[in-house]
Amino acid sequence: MSAPGKAAAPDEQVVRQAIHWMVRLRGNGDAELQGACEHWRGLSADHELAWQRVQQLERELGVGLKAMPGASAVLDNARAKLRRRQALKLLSGAAVTGTALWLTRDITPWERLTANLATATGECRSLDLADGTRLQVNTDSAVDIRFGAQQRLLDLRRGEILVSGPAQGLPLRVRTDHGLLEARASRFVLRQGKGASRVSVLQGSVALSPASGLSRQMAEAGQSFDLSRTGILAVPQLDMEAGAWAEGLIVTRDMRLADFLAEVSRYRNGRLACAESIRDLRLSGVFRLDDTDKLLALLPRTLPVQLNYRTRWWVTVEARA
Repeated sequence: MSAPGKAAAPDEQVVRQAIHWMVRLRGNGDAELQGACEHWRGLSADHELAWQRVQQLERELGVGLKAMPGASAVLDNARAKLRRRQALKLLSGAAVTGTALWLTRDITPWERLTANLATATGECRSLDLADGTRLQVNTDSAVDIRFGAQQRLLDLRRGEILVSGPAQGLPLRVRTDHGLLEARASRFVLRQGKGASRVSVLQGSVALSPASGLSRQMAEAGQSFDLSRTGILAVPQLDMEAGAWAEGLIVTRDMRLADFLAEVSRYRNGRLACAESIRDLRLSGVFRLDDTDKLLALLPRTLPVQLNYRTRWWVTVEARA
């Protein structure tokens, strides 16, 4: 039970919506847009509370929110202005209090503030490293690059990467929260989750070792494994092509609708929900990621569903009426 007189925290998705309203309104005097924001705020007390807390965060941080292309990085100014030490101090709670800290944990992950290479929601980047390794970084990801005379090491701190390594030189090692990969002349996808990191080998072979150091597994082309801190588990069949995102695509094979929408939600801001009654519907196909609204609009053409847009950032897929 919350303390008397203390407002409960609004839902995290509502907070994200409030942030995006602030981004859209910054420097925009459009009366229609302002009216739409006021309408959203009036829909519930939770919306108004989130709006007030986001404003308080901006005041406490002392930095302005601005939109990157696609309005996907709501704290780009903060990222540009805060140095590593300032960012760590901020996120440890030394620089902000209460509401600001509560919001910052969600919308400014420390990995993206301090990593060598990071992407915002919906953004993918590619980089050719000094030794010829090709590194592709998926949405909402962060990686540190530690190359020198004695090692070639990538630290995946958040999200997903696709690595194409050269045959020459030292073996390439990739570290996650769950263990270590070692590869040479191979191409693989690595996605870090909460309990495990999934490895899908597209070409060549990759050696997997859990953080415990108790086992070692060679993953060959066409194989996928879940690497946890204590072990390695083979994934017999994927319902989605692991590396398709590097081409701007989601390619599915008999995938559950709920799982598909969870994947799409990685590439867009806001809330994307699925009604319980249709979660187990299946779909196969090739979908482009460059416009997730257009992607979602395809669903009613192939499945008995409809889209309910409460706002641009709050979409529910429901059974067709």
